[in-house]
Amino acid sequence: MKPKHILISGASIAGPVLGWWLSKYGWQVTIVEQAPAVRTGGYAVDFRGTVLKVLEKMDLLDDIKKHETRSGKITLVNKNNRKIASFPDGFTSGELEIMRGDLVNVLYHKTKDNVNYIFNDSIATLNEDRDGVQVTFKHHPPAYYDLVVGADGLHSKVRSLAFGHERKFTSFLGIYIAIFTVPNFANVGMDGYYYSEPGKRVGIFGAKDGKEAKASFYFTSAPFYYDRKNIHKQKAIIRQVFENTPWHVPQLLDYMEQSDDFYFDSVSQIKMDRWSKGRIALIGDAAHCPSPMTGMGTSAAVMGAYILAGELLHHDYETAFENYETEMRGFVERCQGMADGVDWFVPATRFKHWMSQQMWKVLPYTPWRNMIVEMPGKVANSIEMREYGGLEPVIA
Repeated sequence: MKPKHILISGASIAGPVLGWWLSKYGWQVTIVEQAPAVRTGGYAVDFRGTVLKVLEKMDLLDDIKKHETRSGKITLVNKNNRKIASFPDGFTSGELEIMRGDLVNVLYHKTKDNVNYIFNDSIATLNEDRDGVQVTFKHHPPAYYDLVVGADGLHSKVRSLAFGHERKFTSFLGIYIAIFTVPNFANVGMDGYYYSEPGKRVGIFGAKDGKEAKASFYFTSAPFYYDRKNIHKQKAIIRQVFENTPWHVPQLLDYMEQSDDFYFDSVSQIKMDRWSKGRIALIGDAAHCPSPMTGMGTSAAVMGAYILAGELLHHDYETAFENYETEMRGFVERCQGMADGVDWFVPATRFKHWMSQQMWKVLPYTPWRNMIVEMPGKVANSIEMREYGGLEPVIA
């Protein structure tokens, strides 16, 4: 019998990982991505705990280590660039750290020979029947698939088509974020620096062995509408919010106008009772975005893709989807729980900002410092890696 054919929406992290495993298991895999090519840019992402075993099984560790980066010390400064508090090397780096764009590129080259990629297109409609899913695209002709998986992020098109409007599942954490690449004009090396005011935080972190840097802007706000496709207007939002902010902010805003990897979004989580419906399922941020504040989104995406592929190897899709959710649910909830107290990272009021500054000053000298370092590791190791033996496709 012919191998099964799956359509995955999203060529970032979860999609290619799922595609790699399923192609090994004999599936025909197509990945559709609305961008014209793999997306570069983004901030550093890190791996901890169990997920490293998955990367090892994929023979990816050496490839990732070729692009490995590791943040140096983090220093909080005032507007005159004088130190308020500092934290040692690797305070937020996990066990293995890589720039998000480099990871996406590694995964693409790992999968491109065995996965059919369709760039510059997106899903328009999904119509499921008893034998599969009829899919229409914005540009390509319609096609029929056994299963469809949404790995298309916080603003998943698959989720909106199959499960309903995004607002039903989004939990906004009260913060907006912008990230882009700048020259290392402040000579930070591989260290990181933060300056903050009530309701605002700006960071500069070294990247590419200090050859460039990543700028990050955070601000608190009530939720508001913005055009997610209009980068010019998104940059205007950042300029308006931070136009009178001191420190290196004026230079960063000037560099922002020339940046070609500008990213802007709300800091939000996705919370759903179910990650599958019929022959359609969600993985990664599309299913359970924990938000960038947790540092666990990439690990959860890779872990979920590995588990879903393994379950599809051994079971029919209904059982596989059920088992995938059972295996992942508790882990996801623990990952999302790490965002509790995020308002201390960008305090909105003057009093809370002052309290936050005092807390950061004393934190390196208290036992809480070890707890902050160790807690992500405990969460990362709180899920076991099941072994899925065999490489033959399952025939239902």
